[in-house]
Amino acid sequence: MSATSTENLLRPHAEVLYAEELAALAAVDDRPKPTNWKLSPWAVVTYLLGGKLDNGFEIEPKYIGQRRLMEIAVATLATDRALLLLGVPGTAKSWVSEHLVAAISGHSNLLVQGTAGTSEDAIRYSWNYARLIAEGPSLGALVPSPLFKGMQEGSLVRLEELTRIPSDVQDTLITMLSEKVLPIPELATEVQAARGFNVIATANDRDKGVNELSSALRRRFNTVVLPLPTDLTEEVRIVQTRVAKQGKALQLPVEAPAVEQINRLVTIFRELRSGVTENGKTKLKSPSGTLSTGEAISVMNSGLALAAYFGDGSLRAHDLAAGLTGAVVKDPVQDRTVWLEYLETVVKERDGWKDLYRACREVVE
Repeated sequence: MSATSTENLLRPHAEVLYAEELAALAAVDDRPKPTNWKLSPWAVVTYLLGGKLDNGFEIEPKYIGQRRLMEIAVATLATDRALLLLGVPGTAKSWVSEHLVAAISGHSNLLVQGTAGTSEDAIRYSWNYARLIAEGPSLGALVPSPLFKGMQEGSLVRLEELTRIPSDVQDTLITMLSEKVLPIPELATEVQAARGFNVIATANDRDKGVNELSSALRRRFNTVVLPLPTDLTEEVRIVQTRVAKQGKALQLPVEAPAVEQINRLVTIFRELRSGVTENGKTKLKSPSGTLSTGEAISVMNSGLALAAYFGDGSLRAHDLAAGLTGAVVKDPVQDRTVWLEYLETVVKERDGWKDLYRACREVVE
């Protein structure tokens, strides 16, 4: 797909958005590659973590965090074990998953989105019922799932929100992951996985509606836990980078947010998550939500939209207040109490935070 044809897309696939970087890496990548991989494991990790190539080309970081976690994830995909990216919501599991598949297989569109309504058909295959009635069971009447296609092509497949899928449907994966085969009993045949096939699943165990993985299925995965950012500076950097990227994609006519605004937002999220202020002097009650880095990015984008279309183009406290309050107050009774207490005991008393205190009080009242 050409650059011109992607201009009106809200969110191009990673392999399209970062095509130049992937091509630059491929040009200098002389290390061994597993079968059907577009890049070597070294190049894939470089693509994820960023760095400067020998020819001076700069690779933008896609993941800011521990290098070893990405090395383990990539090494897992080079074996016969599937990869499970586990973590609380907003820890970049889907983001990492998409970029891994883009770098390794060259396309990230083989995707199963897990929900409570996901059926076995979405995992295995379904039928074109018009052809099924006219012809009976045949390969022509069969509609392959993304996993079916991935096995045929020798490509990676993304399986988002694995723990949202009902447990009996989850276990449909066991034969595919252990035997690398997908039986088609209606045709008395099977699909055997080509080299390069593997699965990257994402899951969290914090939200409501989570279905535990069976022991048999969990054994088929190597689990890599993606943590929340370890310190304030790292989390601010992540939010700043992602907000800048998304603001450009959304074409918001607004100034880039000041680091001070991002710093305040991230500080609030970190303190309410941990139950203590950054200086460790005041204990706090935590709200019911996760207040992840992903939510901080969403709050910042919402504030930028308000500033762009209903303000003067500069992000101010009242632009952040509505999104911030909505992120914290998920339960209208319990979380509201927690938020009001935090505003009175922490935000109100901080130097230079009076504007944010007043804006949030107006929203919550």
